[in-house]
Amino acid sequence: MYRFSNTVIGFLNLFTLLASIPIIGGGLWMARSRTTCESFLQTPLLVVGFVVLIISLAGFIGACFRVAWALWVYLVVMLFLIAALVGLTIFGLVVTSQGGGVEVPGRVYKEYRIEDYSPWLRNKIKDPDYWRTIRSCILGSKTCAKLASWTPLDYLEKDMSPVQSGCCKPPTSCNYNMATAVAQDPDCYRWNNAPTLLCYECDSCKAGVLEDVRRGWHKLSVLNVVMLVFLIGIYSIGCCAFQNTRRAETAYPYGENRMTKVRPRWDYYWWRWWEDNRDRLY
Repeated sequence: MYRFSNTVIGFLNLFTLLASIPIIGGGLWMARSRTTCESFLQTPLLVVGFVVLIISLAGFIGACFRVAWALWVYLVVMLFLIAALVGLTIFGLVVTSQGGGVEVPGRVYKEYRIEDYSPWLRNKIKDPDYWRTIRSCILGSKTCAKLASWTPLDYLEKDMSPVQSGCCKPPTSCNYNMATAVAQDPDCYRWNNAPTLLCYECDSCKAGVLEDVRRGWHKLSVLNVVMLVFLIGIYSIGCCAFQNTRRAETAYPYGENRMTKVRPRWDYYWWRWWEDNRDRLY
């Protein structure tokens, strides 16, 4: 007879098995797309989709058809998945603990400085190949084109995203009307009015991207905690299903005494012999 835990694990893994199909489909669609940003995300999506598919399939087969080895594989992979998720959550919280914007007097938006972020993120964003990919992503998204119609009053009253604040305009402190040369922020000299250049090579642009990453990591960390609680619950039920499956394979009902014979110790035979022959000896 199937146990309740086997039924629950079967239904949960059927649900995750079906959920993995659109994840894999999205990754394959991105692989065929020519957009740089989508190509950048295709590998993680495909990896996550196939891992979820394999785990769910093993758990479904093991729970519903009482295949012990499939459930064993399922539990081992789930244990590694939980450990990886814990490490990823801790790592994300550590590297995104620094950062945030700086208030600009008289403006609604904030500006961002790359030195405010963790060394790991700074080294990652300064990698030329990585930045080339992100820069192409920003250009393709036409993020800065949305500010082309802004008036000077809009810059005083409207808010900007971190990427718009760092990549689509020079730092607010820049002054291009001074007759004498005064030391300014290095990003002031990197600014160019050309739509394909703007401030894409500025440190403020990289800082804006890191701020987006920091906010995204914080949201992801909350989701990771929820997923950890969910996975640990599934893992606990899976352990019960594994025990039920092993018990079913050995053909012993739950609670039945499996001991068929007991081999007594040597002193037991000696004691019986002594009791039987004591009268004759004396």
